[in-house]
Amino acid sequence: MSASIAASAAADDRDDWLLTAGGEPRGYIQPHALAELWFHTGSACNLACPFCLEGSRPGDRRIERVRFADLAPLLDEAEALGVRQLSFTGGEPFLVRDMVRILARALEIAPALVLTNGVGALPRRLAQLHALKGKPHALSLRISLDYPDAERHDAGRGAGSFVEACRTLQQLHAEGFAVSVARQMEPQEASGACERRFRELFSRLGLPEGLNLVAFPDFGTPGARRAVPQVTRSCMTTYQSESSRREFMCAYSKMVVKISGRMRVYACTLVDDDPAYDQGGTLAESLGRRVMLRHHRCYACFKYGASCSETKGH
Repeated sequence: MSASIAASAAADDRDDWLLTAGGEPRGYIQPHALAELWFHTGSACNLACPFCLEGSRPGDRRIERVRFADLAPLLDEAEALGVRQLSFTGGEPFLVRDMVRILARALEIAPALVLTNGVGALPRRLAQLHALKGKPHALSLRISLDYPDAERHDAGRGAGSFVEACRTLQQLHAEGFAVSVARQMEPQEASGACERRFRELFSRLGLPEGLNLVAFPDFGTPGARRAVPQVTRSCMTTYQSESSRREFMCAYSKMVVKISGRMRVYACTLVDDDPAYDQGGTLAESLGRRVMLRHHRCYACFKYGASCSETKGH
């Protein structure tokens, strides 16, 4: 038995994995497909946002920076399994020296999405992206704009970052790349009014007003253990349907990370700070593994329908 399988088996036997603190059967997702595969390119970033859900900052090594050689076998396996979407996050992916080479291979397999802050690293490499336009599949990029005004955005990301991120969006759009925007979700927000302000911004920037806008609640930083309501099996059958359970990201996607020099497959993009969600060293090993909704970020997915994905798992 491999170390990862043994560790997961041990987790499956723990009361807190299978049961809530109140002794109720814990809610879970039973994966039905592997439609999307995420790659964590490393937690190093050129920014040090205090709210970053990955705890990223310059030089950070919580999740190690990847090389082409690290990802090539998993990209081959994803191709063999018929994965339909490849997505990349960080840290800042464009700090990775091999990133364009990685994307060139990924785009031979499926459409690829990159999450980026759009500041510094990506603008310096825009010219390198031209070579990717001739690939069989399309590249899209999601830029972080926390709020639709510079002052609030720059408070977390640094002076001038709002203007530069907006300029990057304009340049990417002008080059013909599909773009989307990630924003911060505020507690008790009037989401309609907030989105209207973003649409007005997009119009001023010459971007499509219907640009995909992905809202994220405050997930906390890595290692935090927030006190949130426990998601029970009853919650998942009372408040969720079979159809809605299939739309949880962990029902149709996995996340690849590099930890201690080894490539590991985790159940979700949001649980890489908990080794109980390590599902093996290959995609095949991870397939069909039940995902217990124990992590505090699982509650955000349950409550808000939060998702890092821009695809669906059907």
